[in-house]
Amino acid sequence: MRKHARVIGVVFILVPAITALMYSAVARPASADELDDDAAAALRSLYEGSPAARVLGAKAASILVFPNIVKAGFLFGAQFGEGTLFQGNRKVANYRSVAGSYGFQAGVQTFGYAMFLMTNAAVQYLDQSGGWELGVGPSIVIVDAGLARNLTTSTLQSDIYAFVFDQRGLMAGVGIQGSKITRVNH
Repeated sequence: MRKHARVIGVVFILVPAITALMYSAVARPASADELDDDAAAALRSLYEGSPAARVLGAKAASILVFPNIVKAGFLFGAQFGEGTLFQGNRKVANYRSVAGSYGFQAGVQTFGYAMFLMTNAAVQYLDQSGGWELGVGPSIVIVDAGLARNLTTSTLQSDIYAFVFDQRGLMAGVGIQGSKITRVNH
């Protein structure tokens, strides 16, 4: 019984702290111009650190960049961030990524990610889905350092490649997650 009381106490302490952190990230959204500048800077930084990302960028139909995602959780988790869709060097639209998760997890983390949409079909799916849920729709490959070394223009076969970058904080655990990406009007 004592163990359960301790877990419940930790939940009552962490959940408000996590909620406050998530609210602060949501309460002060960047203006569209600031968001676009942050996304462009994040993409340039990714290109500098990853030749594979540069190769993908040259071939991609569009690139969706989320420069700052905030993720927090204790058993239940949430993440939020806004990003910019680029075609070439031109901004097309802004998007919001929201996710929820459940499982054995604890921590707070920030990170960015870039999704290289390789085909026009993947871009059309993003536009026409009315809120794109990861895990549904086009195939997505998460690129890690090992795979990035092996990417060449002849091995690009998936609809979407995703790079995670600038991870800060600590988030550990295993859980089930759903994520939704929707277009926003700033």
